[in-house]
Amino acid sequence: MPRLRIRLAHLLLSSAGWLTAGAAHADIFGYIDAEGTAHFSTEKLDARYQLFVRGDQEFNSAQFKGPTPGTAPVPRNRSPLFLYLVQHPNLKKYETLLEQAARDFSLEPALLKAIMAAESGFNPTAVSPKGALGLMQLMPATAERYGVAGDARKSIDQKLFDPKTNIRLGARYLHDLRTLFPGKPDLVIASYNAGEGAVQKYRNTVPPYPETRNYVQLVTQFYQFYQPIQAIQAITTSASGEPGEHRRRVQMTIPGRANMPPALALPLPLAPMLPTE
Repeated sequence: MPRLRIRLAHLLLSSAGWLTAGAAHADIFGYIDAEGTAHFSTEKLDARYQLFVRGDQEFNSAQFKGPTPGTAPVPRNRSPLFLYLVQHPNLKKYETLLEQAARDFSLEPALLKAIMAAESGFNPTAVSPKGALGLMQLMPATAERYGVAGDARKSIDQKLFDPKTNIRLGARYLHDLRTLFPGKPDLVIASYNAGEGAVQKYRNTVPPYPETRNYVQLVTQFYQFYQPIQAIQAITTSASGEPGEHRRRVQMTIPGRANMPPALALPLPLAPMLPTE
């Protein structure tokens, strides 16, 4: 179970309204601890968590100044948490893989980035308590559904720790969920968290699991941060004006996760696994 749209022609879902139109917004709280780890949650869990984004307000790209010829654009919003999300060093490191997977499976790069942020905090070696692995937090059972098998050289787990394999498999799964729930982005995201069987069990609605409902809201907000205008206009230095390479860790605290039932997965109309080279 993955854990926290169709070819690039007429079915390309690269408009900013695709996700925001179909899911509710949540307040997002967060803080950066003394070790440089960013913590995000859809609830104010304790006094350390400060309001980061109001759920009843759309993300406003007007907070960015337009670029001055010959100079880098500078955002008016220099929130450390926002900069943390848009300037994480692994975003640039895996940019090519994300863009290629998005093209091959007709997804928005913004969606892949939002899922990755919520799932692993951009950590390619992340392991969840339930055994989900890698950047997109995929379960070995999900990998097996798509024909990934261990061999004499690498186990399934080792293959899922490979960023290229993990990103492509996560993108393929999202593609198939989009085919299963066309025009229902909240159900696509909910299925990625809880399994498509859980969504169908509740008659094609977001399951009443606190984790899943918070997950949908969190990913929806993060999706807005990664829209192209933000990616193009985000500066490349931290709030202090220094390179942000030292800020590498993100901790997602999704209320209800501890009580999450096992994922329910059903057979999907599988998209072809396109060549990885």
